[in-house]
Amino acid sequence: MSPASSEEALLEAVADTSRRRVLDLLLAHGKVTPTALAAELPFTRQAVTKHLAVLDRAGLVESTRQGREVRYSIRPEHLDIAVRAMAEIAARWDARLEAIKRMAESEATARRSDEYAAVVRAAASGRRRRAASLPAAHNR
Repeated sequence: MSPASSEEALLEAVADTSRRRVLDLLLAHGKVTPTALAAELPFTRQAVTKHLAVLDRAGLVESTRQGREVRYSIRPEHLDIAVRAMAEIAARWDARLEAIKRMAESEATARRSDEYAAVVRAAASGRRRRAASLPAAHNR
């Protein structure tokens, strides 16, 4: 899986609050079946299985067959990698948002400067008009 597609799979996996709840339960219980997870969640075993499949594609969980049951558990090494990847993603977004903030502040400052210059020009123009309208004796 390429870095971009693994990043996409990771983001898809953790973007959903239900999947994060499944991850929380797996962290709390260790190896557990979809049926056991569903007993603690407000959705069906089939929905749990679908969430587990997404988490598996992202490399966050692994499954092992024990007899007729399939048990899922967290892949700690992949969870650590996921945490680092998400920190890198967050840092990139922080940098983007900081650049947007700087641009917005710069534009706002430029706009205020333009508005100030327009007010000064208008005030100067008004003084010139008033001075021109005064009788000649007042202009001395």
